[in-house]
Amino acid sequence: MQSPVPFFVHSLTALSKILDKAEAHAEAKKIKPEVIPQLRLIADMLPFWRQITIATDHAKGAAARLSGVENPSFPDTETTLAELKERIAKTLAFIQTLPDSAYDGAEARTITVKAGPRELTFPAVQYLNGYAIPNFYFHMTTAHNILRSNGVEIGKVDFLGG
Repeated sequence: MQSPVPFFVHSLTALSKILDKAEAHAEAKKIKPEVIPQLRLIADMLPFWRQITIATDHAKGAAARLSGVENPSFPDTETTLAELKERIAKTLAFIQTLPDSAYDGAEARTITVKAGPRELTFPAVQYLNGYAIPNFYFHMTTAHNILRSNGVEIGKVDFLGG
């Protein structure tokens, strides 16, 4: 199986740069550091900070599970953009330690994940392509849209990391 790490690295690096723009926006508009992480796209959706933590969880979880190493646990305690950037950096640092060869034979693995109260079990390829990647990009997109809907000047090029 091909390593998913380069794709996660590319997107998480773009996300970190988006957070730089969010910090600059907050500074220019005199918005307190704890406000942006609490923003939501709509009332019944999770706040911005949680979108970031879930996206990073999917990146590190997929990399760990598919390579057969322990998935590191990060506490979900980030309340500022700086702390969210640090979480992205920790995720990047972890997934970049895994060599491409760690994914050799991964397609033969069965992956089980906890999703709320449920346990979901997938063949590795289905887990990656039908669960981990779609969830990763859902939360990346939602985080982007929260910032954009609140006036942060970002667009598709920022999301794509171009």
